[in-house]
Amino acid sequence: MESTSCLAVDYFFLSNIYERDSRLPIVPAQAAGDAKVIGYVVRRIAYAVPILIGVNIITFVLFFVVNSPDDMARLQLGERRVTQEAIEKWKEDRGYDKPLIWNADAKATKKIRETIFFLKSIRLFMFDFGQSDSGRDIGYDISQRMWPSLAIALPVFLVGLLLTITLALIVAFFRGTYLDTWTVVLCVAMMSVSSLFYIIGGQYLIGKLLHLVPISGFDSGLASAKFIVLPVVVGVIGGLGSGTRWYRTIFLEEINKDYVRTARAKGLSENVVLRVHVLRNALIPILTGVVVVLPQLFLGSLITEAFFGIPGLGSYTIDAIQRQDFAIVRAMVFLGSVLYIIGLLLTDISYTVVDPRVRLR
Repeated sequence: MESTSCLAVDYFFLSNIYERDSRLPIVPAQAAGDAKVIGYVVRRIAYAVPILIGVNIITFVLFFVVNSPDDMARLQLGERRVTQEAIEKWKEDRGYDKPLIWNADAKATKKIRETIFFLKSIRLFMFDFGQSDSGRDIGYDISQRMWPSLAIALPVFLVGLLLTITLALIVAFFRGTYLDTWTVVLCVAMMSVSSLFYIIGGQYLIGKLLHLVPISGFDSGLASAKFIVLPVVVGVIGGLGSGTRWYRTIFLEEINKDYVRTARAKGLSENVVLRVHVLRNALIPILTGVVVVLPQLFLGSLITEAFFGIPGLGSYTIDAIQRQDFAIVRAMVFLGSVLYIIGLLLTDISYTVVDPRVRLR
């Protein structure tokens, strides 16, 4: 009897708790996961602000240690005996007539706000790049020049990634054989050769001797395809050595883990083990390596574009450095830093997709 009454009391309390909890709002796991991702993204953006400020300060200091505003004015005016009045007029028109970092003659916050650094930097965080020292709209130039850079960098990235991963899987399949040994030797040899060798050799062999494609130049629309082929081939071949060796190391590290031995013990073939298990679990280090080249997709390759005459962002940056155009150099460094931070953020988020065990905090 006592036992029955106890059970009745327990049932009474449990039913009340159930009815009370059933009226509470239920938060799905997906909503909680989305909230974590949003919170993580907001924190990373907040962390990125001081990093971008630091990059901007370093760029500013390094540039003006080498060049003063007077030197920039003389170079832009292009006259040997330019007058001081012309220099002062050039500096005033472009905002270089103020102190660099600290305005001792101003009051309160104007000591910082009325400086070249503040006036030239604050607009960057709103992605207003302003005008170059030669008077051109930097934002417009970037929007026009990014497409030739992407036309070369994107095929090099995709084709190179596919080839290097495929070759690395083949070498890992034949690990410990002569094929593995000689492939590693070849990869080290290719890594030891300068990229200029591939560029000059490709231009001489494919462009001059075989006359398959033009050596340099660019065109608009579909006519640009013949100018893109050679830089893409050179870029892919130049990255085969380092990429194949890097992914081979990753795959060999995964092959020696317990889950691979378990897969083999279940009777799976070596081909299935490599393609299904090893490749999937090696995606995290692969993603980490991929993020390094993301800024290059937009900013272009300085050497490649200069040698092949591609009017992309890489050659745009080289020309700005040669002309000592601080506005363009600052904008390109800032844009590269932003793209790199975005790449790191996307990589962290993609980790959770590739490996469910990874959680954002």
